[in-house]
Amino acid sequence: MLFNTTGFIAFLAVVLMLYYWLPTSWKVKKGILLLASYLFYALWNPPLILLLWISTVVDWTAGKKMVKETDQRRRKLWLLLSICVNLGFLVFFKYGNFLMENFQSVLGLVGMDYTPPEWDILLPMGISFYTFQTMSYTIDLYKRRVKPAKTFLDFALYVTFFPQLVAGPIVRSDELIPQFYEPKRATHHQFFMGLMILTVGLFEKTVFADSIMSPAVDSVFGNRVLLSPLDAWTGTLAFSCQIFFDFAGYSLCAIGIALMLGMRLPDNFNYPYGSIGFSELWQRWHISLSSWLRDYLYIPLGGNRKGVNRTYVNLMLTMLLGGLWHGAAWTFVIWGALHGTYLVIERLLRQKIKFKAEGVLPKLALALLTYMLVNVTWVFFRAEGFQDAWNVLGSMLGIHGTKDVLTTNRIVAVLVTCLLLFLGHFAMRRHSLRSVIENSPRWLVISAWAVMLFGLMIVQTSGEQFIYFQF
Repeated sequence: MLFNTTGFIAFLAVVLMLYYWLPTSWKVKKGILLLASYLFYALWNPPLILLLWISTVVDWTAGKKMVKETDQRRRKLWLLLSICVNLGFLVFFKYGNFLMENFQSVLGLVGMDYTPPEWDILLPMGISFYTFQTMSYTIDLYKRRVKPAKTFLDFALYVTFFPQLVAGPIVRSDELIPQFYEPKRATHHQFFMGLMILTVGLFEKTVFADSIMSPAVDSVFGNRVLLSPLDAWTGTLAFSCQIFFDFAGYSLCAIGIALMLGMRLPDNFNYPYGSIGFSELWQRWHISLSSWLRDYLYIPLGGNRKGVNRTYVNLMLTMLLGGLWHGAAWTFVIWGALHGTYLVIERLLRQKIKFKAEGVLPKLALALLTYMLVNVTWVFFRAEGFQDAWNVLGSMLGIHGTKDVLTTNRIVAVLVTCLLLFLGHFAMRRHSLRSVIENSPRWLVISAWAVMLFGLMIVQTSGEQFIYFQF
């Protein structure tokens, strides 16, 4: 079920009515949220609930055993069980076909002809998100960083909480599970703030991502001809805006819905295109994933504690695996490698050049440079294969191609929107959406809300799937 459909609006209305108007205990209300979460997921593919259930039971059992067990070897075995089950599901469903294709290619290199059986396996929605979330619970319990969930119901709701189940944020257990211990009821201020944030998220997804950016992106990346530099750059910039509005829009929807239930989810985006450098970018883009990779991969690998060269290796490994997390294709690996290379070069420059940007214009110039370099990486993220990526990059550099596929009106709409997005992110570097809403005059907030609702009503969309659902 998609947030940007009338079906979900009806589903949410029913859940809110049962949650607030049903005179029953907090335990029953948590049960209602759990059943709603399973129903929310089942409307895609009911049998895939079994994977959620297995992951929940295995991690709950492993967590309990690790808390009670004093023998370190046995505690490690329970942790390995949790990791193997979760990563096993992820590898089988998400990377099975990728691994089989590459195995076939390797055999072909040594002269062996092998035709594998047809691999027709459906990728479970959101599997990358909920496996990382449940693994963080068992890893933190193993390291004794957190306390175990008090009841199975609390833990099961943590795994399946429907606002963030399919595409995050990836929430740590100590951020969400304690919220289930006491009855939660949104204040009037929280409820309407949540409704406003939900509206902003839907507006970003439906109006900006789907209506303005998607047609330009599909025309450029879905066209096999060699394009003019203007069209290639416009399509790439459009994708940078599309993926932000799409994913940040989903995250805002999740945060808004949770707030309407009286619960808080962490921010997942903090105006990333206003970043000055790539270290800052990854503190602002997909924050829950970047912090997960930092805490459960980069730091365990040694972080920056084992010398300069080892730091660079750890950065590259972390970004390569971060790229592979996004998709089972070598283009995603290249995307991660480019970000790793940017991070390494940035660290080298900071060691060699003692430069500190002072003033608005130098900071703006560095932010623009960062944004343009990010757009180079988005080509590999969006392209269907290497040949398509090379074609777009070559067209962006003016090496080849003169064909125009975008209308003048489409180009203007995309470039103006991207420019406003970049400047808006730069201006909002020290602010948050909530603070802006709370500090703005009420008439302005109501007017903006009315404009967004009007835009949602008149825009012609068919409930496009969120981009990150495929990851």
